[in-house]
Amino acid sequence: MAARKEILEVAGREVTVTNPHKVFFPRTGHTKLDLVRYYLAVADGAVRGVAARPMALKRFVHGAEGEAFFQKRAPESRPEWIETVELSFPSGRTAHEVVVRDAAQLAWVVNLGCIDLNPHPVRADDVDHPDELRVDLDPMPGVPWSQIRDVALVAREVLESFGLVAWPKTSGSRGFHVYCRIERRWKFTEVRRAAIAVAREVERRAPDLATSKWWKEERHGVFLDYNQNAKDRTVASGYSVRPTADARVSMPLRWDEVPDCEPEAFTIDTVPERFARLGDPWEGIDGAAGSLEPLLDLAEQHEEAGFADAPWPPHFVKQAGEPDRVQPSKRRGSGGPSMPAGIVPPPAPGKTSGPTGRRRTTMPLIEIARAATKAEALEGLERWKARHPDVWARLAEADVLVDSMRGRSTTWIRIRLNLRSVPEAERPSQEALEVDYDPWARPDGPEPAPGR
Repeated sequence: MAARKEILEVAGREVTVTNPHKVFFPRTGHTKLDLVRYYLAVADGAVRGVAARPMALKRFVHGAEGEAFFQKRAPESRPEWIETVELSFPSGRTAHEVVVRDAAQLAWVVNLGCIDLNPHPVRADDVDHPDELRVDLDPMPGVPWSQIRDVALVAREVLESFGLVAWPKTSGSRGFHVYCRIERRWKFTEVRRAAIAVAREVERRAPDLATSKWWKEERHGVFLDYNQNAKDRTVASGYSVRPTADARVSMPLRWDEVPDCEPEAFTIDTVPERFARLGDPWEGIDGAAGSLEPLLDLAEQHEEAGFADAPWPPHFVKQAGEPDRVQPSKRRGSGGPSMPAGIVPPPAPGKTSGPTGRRRTTMPLIEIARAATKAEALEGLERWKARHPDVWARLAEADVLVDSMRGRSTTWIRIRLNLRSVPEAERPSQEALEVDYDPWARPDGPEPAPGR
């Protein structure tokens, strides 16, 4: 019988790996123990990305192709050498989150089923003042990787022209990240304000490649997601393995590598050898903290020129100076009272809510899938495309809306299509969902115990 646990000596401590031979990546065959050993092989770099930071636990207890759930509160059953710190959230709630400082604590977290690591941009000794500015490049569907690299290089130019040192890494998924260490002098709202200024300046310098627009119907190219700098947002850190079929890694790079880098080159198999040979390109990041004052001056110039605050994430309280959280296509005119524009699209057969919930829209939207994973949702989209090839040929990349949604304790994926480019007589009606996942259903049985 395969061992139910294995005990590793790490940083002078014993770390128990439960179910070590459980397959976490079915398509490559990597097990939970393989995942733990990967992180130990790159521990100096992986710990640098999370050191002394509170961390949200994103647990894949059934492996990379299973459903993940977020756990903010540290498990009650934990070794005495696992540190925690209390965080408060925009909802008003608080939680004690895990803080990692060494390889043993890192291995313990990975044993919980955390494939990737999701630290906050603050340190445990001051959770109100971030020390990281995070530039998250999020491509629209159909944007080539070469364009993402080009936008990353423009982001570097912008950050360095405003006195910051920029550090690049692949996201391990479709996007790209650029980090800057900053002095711990500004609160989250000011760091986010600086991130908006960066996004708008990158858009100004590369208008055909990048956008700072929050609403998907206004976006093109690569979106600079400034809201990743809002409080309570986390981003997968450097050396994180991502839940992809090939166990891809969020890879810290040197800037001279960026123009030719390919994300599929960095995996759980290839990164340890690279790390042993080249070390960590981000080794000097903690000694490169800069000031946000030049970017905040730019933000003030934007505001004086008439730019309003940019929209916040939907679960945040409405902020002073924030524009209405209404999609541009749904905004009313200013000519006085009028009937609401648009319609509430009908739901799929058997569902009670449609593509926009109860909200009206002037866009002809249909819903394709609600899925636990992006892979399942995209498989459903492929089936729909096969039935409607003529309609699909008329759609632009901006017409395919792939949204990560919040469920009870997990994220799920929704795919909708905007049929605005399809003549009305040729638009297919709302059909049964290709994938019909219920994110609000409670899972059977109790929550898995730590270590599964």
